[in-house]
Amino acid sequence: MTAIRLDGKATAAAIKAELAVRVAELKASGICLGLGTIVVGDDPASAIYVAGKHRDCAEVGIDSIQVQLSADATQQEVAEQIARLNADPACTGFIVQLPLPSGLDSDALLASIDPDKDADGLTPANLGRLLSGAKGVQPCTPRGIVELLRRYDVPLTGAEVCIVGRGMTVGRPLAVLLSAKGVDATVTQCHSATANLAAHTRRADIVVVATGRPHMLTAGMVKHGAVVMDVGVTRVDGKPVGDVAPEVAEVASFLAPNPGGVGPMTRAMLLANLVEMAC
Repeated sequence: MTAIRLDGKATAAAIKAELAVRVAELKASGICLGLGTIVVGDDPASAIYVAGKHRDCAEVGIDSIQVQLSADATQQEVAEQIARLNADPACTGFIVQLPLPSGLDSDALLASIDPDKDADGLTPANLGRLLSGAKGVQPCTPRGIVELLRRYDVPLTGAEVCIVGRGMTVGRPLAVLLSAKGVDATVTQCHSATANLAAHTRRADIVVVATGRPHMLTAGMVKHGAVVMDVGVTRVDGKPVGDVAPEVAEVASFLAPNPGGVGPMTRAMLLANLVEMAC
């Protein structure tokens, strides 16, 4: 068998078309949306990713507010820009692009973002809301994973899900989101110290891999007909390489590739978060 491709690019395009209608309706009622981005330094991957976010904004009618700081910006300088966007009525929500240069306290800076303007859903307040089941902004990548599965009618209720990775941007919040009431999957969270990782991944109906280790998930680690989501990415010889080995496509029933799977969904969910914040 050859896995059906979970096409994040096409799905994100459909979502953006839906959001453009909602943005136009908000504008007609006098509500204009603005997405802010704070970028520190000149990391090429960050520059490409943020540029894509602002292209998305232009497509759906959302204004862009771009803040670019030098790589030697101080903690205070970044904090001042966060405070400025917190107070700016033209900014519906904003993000601080990660990773930040060494020497900056990312945790402290994220904690200073107004939770109601936290478009990425990564402030301690919004992560706490997610954990408690309260209403709040959801992290974009986990939300995008769930939305992509739903749009392809992949059953989640009662499904055995194995998440490989425990980072705060994907693995940990995804485990909470998938096990929440209304989604109702059964989640196993694995990591670098997990004994016999393959025993866990082979048992799962859905495997989500977010480790940043090229091709670490092989065909022998996946049961026949499982759904596989490739989230981690590493640059090898200048090219992005996912966590899932190519031969997994011959075992899985559905596969979200990297690139082209979850990445575009992350950007689409950023816009969805912004529209919901405006509402």
